[in-house]
Amino acid sequence: MKSTIILAMAIAAFSVATEKKVDVVNSEITWVGRKVTGQHDGTITLKEGALKFDDKNELTGGTFVIDMTTLTVKDLEGEYKAKLEGHLKSDDFFGVDNHKTSKFVITKVEGKAGKYKVTGDLTIKGITFPNTFNMTVNENNTATAKLKVDRTKYDIKYGSTSFFDGLADKAIYDEFDLNVNLKF
Repeated sequence: MKSTIILAMAIAAFSVATEKKVDVVNSEITWVGRKVTGQHDGTITLKEGALKFDDKNELTGGTFVIDMTTLTVKDLEGEYKAKLEGHLKSDDFFGVDNHKTSKFVITKVEGKAGKYKVTGDLTIKGITFPNTFNMTVNENNTATAKLKVDRTKYDIKYGSTSFFDGLADKAIYDEFDLNVNLKF
């Protein structure tokens, strides 16, 4: 029995998990929001992040903090760009004055060899819901993922036909896309 415990401790000592910090300067998150009459797109910046890997370099977890104050619109210029950015940062949408960051924590990883189905807790405006998506981790220390987020789960109801009737061409779809390109 004693030798089994010592063997288990020795194996555990050599099974070292690795945490790789995300290079937030060279990583990118783009977003796309759609409405009946078209769409808008832009970027948002990671404040910090890290991916966790086991001793076989398989993804096991991670945590990301998104700086909501960096939300920008890329498809407009001038006055219209400033107005939309201000509206997206207002309480109608992300309430950035009171919720400067959002967070994603990986809670489950399935798959191997760089192809993963990731589940985690996404927190926006202090409200947390699970989100599942595919993530690819490449040998060159990059990773990509595409998430669909239902904004109404996070009390972002402005222009949603799920909550308001008669919006016609002013309706904004409930889901928006996040396209994530990480370097670590």
